[in-house]
Parts: sequence; structure tokens; C-alpha cells
Amino acid sequence: MFSQGQLIFAACFFVTFVTAMVYAYRKDARLHKIFYKGNYKILIAFLIFIGILFAIKIFFKH
Repeated sequence: MFSQGQLIFAACFFVTFVTAMVYAYRKDARLHKIFYKGNYKILIAFLIFIGILFAIKIFFKH
């Protein structure tokens, strides 16, 4: 399906990408604590909204 070169490239890309994301997150972690306080409330509200839409879909399907 994939050549050996493509698999090696994918593995190297994945490792590099994850490393860069971890570095960027750690670098900005202090700023996230200051500017994004309470963002979990938005996530919870969004998940509840999706759950309500799913319940409506099931209710009207039957």
C-alpha cells in the first residue's frame, strides 16, 4: 500500500509534529492560564448542545 520511504517520512513527520506541538504548548501554557480561564464551560455547553440535537434527532426519527 505504502512504500518504505513513505512510511519513514510519515513516522518522521509525526514525531517532529508532536514534538513541535508539545514545545509550543509548553511555551504558551502561562498565557493560556491567563487568557482562557473558564473555557471548559464553553466546552460543556457545546457538548450539551450536541447532545440535545442528537436527542431531538432520535425523538423525531421514531
